[in-house]
Amino acid sequence: MAKYLIVGGVAGGATTAARLRRMDESAEIIMFERGEHISYANCGLPYYVGDVITERENLLLQTPESFKKRLNVDVRIKNEVVRIDRENKLVEINDLINNTSYTETFDKLVVSPGAEPIKPPIPGIKDKAIFTVRNVNDTDKIKTYINENKPKKAVVVGAGFIGLEMAENLHHLGMMVTIIEMAEQVMTPLDYEMAAVVHQHLKTKNVEFYLNDGVSQFKRNADYLEIHLQSGRKVDADMVILSIGVKPETKLIKEAGIELAPNGGIKVNEYLQTSDPNVYALGDAIAFPHPITGKYTNAYLAGPANKQGRILANNLVLGHKQTYKGSIATAIAKVFDLTIGSTGLAEKVLKKEGISFVSNITHGGSHAGYYPGAMPTSIKITFDPHSGKLYGAQIIGYEGVDKRTDLIATVLKKGGTIYDLQEIEHAYAPPYSSAKDPVNQAGFTAGNIIEGLVNIIHWDELNQLHAANNFILDVRTPDEFELGQIEDAVNIEVDQIRNRLDEIPRDKKIIIYCGVGLRGYFASRILMQKGFSDVYNLSGGYKTYEHATCKQSNEDIFESSYIAKDSHIYRGKPKTAETVTEAKPDIKTIEVDACGLQCPGPIIKLKKEIDKLENGDRLLQKVTDQGFMKDVASWCNMTGNKLISLDSDKGIISAVIEKQKKDEQCSVLNNGIAKNKTMVIFSDELDRALASLVIANGAAATGNKVTLFFTFWGLNVIKKANKPKVQKDLMGKMFSKMMANSADDLKLSKMNMMGLGSKMMKKRMMAKKVDSLEDLLKTAMENGVEMIACQMSMDVMGVDKDELLEGVSIGGVATYLEEAEKSNINLFI
Repeated sequence: MAKYLIVGGVAGGATTAARLRRMDESAEIIMFERGEHISYANCGLPYYVGDVITERENLLLQTPESFKKRLNVDVRIKNEVVRIDRENKLVEINDLINNTSYTETFDKLVVSPGAEPIKPPIPGIKDKAIFTVRNVNDTDKIKTYINENKPKKAVVVGAGFIGLEMAENLHHLGMMVTIIEMAEQVMTPLDYEMAAVVHQHLKTKNVEFYLNDGVSQFKRNADYLEIHLQSGRKVDADMVILSIGVKPETKLIKEAGIELAPNGGIKVNEYLQTSDPNVYALGDAIAFPHPITGKYTNAYLAGPANKQGRILANNLVLGHKQTYKGSIATAIAKVFDLTIGSTGLAEKVLKKEGISFVSNITHGGSHAGYYPGAMPTSIKITFDPHSGKLYGAQIIGYEGVDKRTDLIATVLKKGGTIYDLQEIEHAYAPPYSSAKDPVNQAGFTAGNIIEGLVNIIHWDELNQLHAANNFILDVRTPDEFELGQIEDAVNIEVDQIRNRLDEIPRDKKIIIYCGVGLRGYFASRILMQKGFSDVYNLSGGYKTYEHATCKQSNEDIFESSYIAKDSHIYRGKPKTAETVTEAKPDIKTIEVDACGLQCPGPIIKLKKEIDKLENGDRLLQKVTDQGFMKDVASWCNMTGNKLISLDSDKGIISAVIEKQKKDEQCSVLNNGIAKNKTMVIFSDELDRALASLVIANGAAATGNKVTLFFTFWGLNVIKKANKPKVQKDLMGKMFSKMMANSADDLKLSKMNMMGLGSKMMKKRMMAKKVDSLEDLLKTAMENGVEMIACQMSMDVMGVDKDELLEGVSIGGVATYLEEAEKSNINLFI
């Protein structure tokens, strides 16, 4: 009769024990667990903390009693195996209940020690209000603390899958939640631009988070914790969850002299056998060659651990007949309304490993767009540029992310290609998918790339290109273009391209983009077949570009929050007893469903429906296109209509807009106060001139009239680079020799270093893609900025009007004062 000892329960150990009994009724099976629970749903722990799972007993899948009764397994809880004697094939156990020690012999030993949370030696980390989340006991402590102390502010350190799940569940309990993450993004298994989608979603839920920052100290201040960050910031909290990461728990194995892998995990072969033929291992602690890279990796996932338990038990009973093929780390997480799935290798890992690849992002819908309730889905895949072999995928959406992650994972695990994605035959009906599922579309687009039908460029590559060599073509509608565009882009709608080919240069790299990439592909095909040789489509379109290039973190959002006497959290300043809320009369509100429409559909529908309303009526529009969250505010600012409220719940955005009268729109914008801006430019120093033009262009972009009055040395800023020869008197000639020739000849106010400083400044501006002074002047004129040269100064300095830039007008002090009277800002530079 074989005797099996199993160290550790939960997914790995308990599964192995159960399968062993089913395979061998006569075997002696003993399972040791140093904790109180042998089989529990550790993936459900965050949801128990958040009261989503309300019954603690639902987490406990098996008890020692049920295991004994059903499977005849001798389960010994609160028994810790502390030593392995390989030569004598025995283990030493500490009985934590009776405080005694004893030994047990074995024929085969199975270890499933799992992984332990990382707790770095940060000062104050042992405070009573700081917790980790590994097991049921941990969650019991957290629940007890919450019930007894009623915390209002929680900080989660670490933004991995568990950290974000904890953040959501603490938020669900009504706490203000702050996340602190040392990396530049949350969920580091994702690539940056995909994590950026999660960042923007967290903002809609009023979650505060700090990126690229870590904790340097926890300091106890009476009834709260003061958390010092490496950046110098301080964050207050009533409780802290540490979710920094985990590491394999290998102390027992290491002390037994069993071989560890380079990454610190327990090294096992394809039969899950360690370097000792009588000792097997499984679960979070093992290291096994990755199916793609071949390098030893750990998989901290319940799915692989359960499957390993079955394989291992089969091999113990039947001999080494079944092999473990490794994990591709397929994972999924819920983050508020979003679902995030990933499988295989991300772009960042492929780069690190030196594996040649192509990546691409596509955007689609969870089901047919014409069926109500379609939700956006974004898919990024990585694949071999020649064979199309699939390397990995990341999917973000609201519905159907799980099934699409599983589809791609199945292809990937079998060593499949993007062509297999094209051929997947999925279950289709309008409520569930489209005839061409987003997974099919990801495969089709990848095929187009490999076959040379389209060249792609990525958001981060676009920012590294030299602007002078590129022509950025926006093929969206003019309305979409007005709501936001990539800098320097030219707007030619895709359906007009064939008739406007002469507006597109053939000697530059053409970079095309649309909302999500589809219209950009159509435009690329047109231009490539019309003889344009250097054409690229922006992967993921403007949607991905905007997510990745906008501000990612969300700091200091709770500075204006307070906790009132009713223990609720409120935004703004505490209300006084005298505060009176004025009741508003009933307002006619119509509801419009724009769910399923992709940009610019929701905005077009909004304009169409608003035009039907009477002044003062309101429109409640529901939208699933997440870009609408930003677009609707911009649209209201542009049109003068009033955005009453903007909310997001389960991926559905609800916006309430009140139609304003034309004269009310004007009064809202002006409020009876002069809005123009006026500046006197006295200096010809490069840095001051740059500041003047940056401010002027910024003000003009808001729709305000801007007037620049150039006087004395400031006249040099608006001189032509190639000036005509003009007749001057002796003093005029002397001034000309002493003054700067044009904007290109200006010096810095400080650190000019005989002209070297200004050259360094210009080089730095070019490297950072900051417009030159000449370009800023041109842009200002194009934006309607009025430039006036002071006639008196011109006469004194000997400057002729023919030396000035085209478009500059001549005026005196009265002209300036007239404009100043209409302005609410007057600057002297």
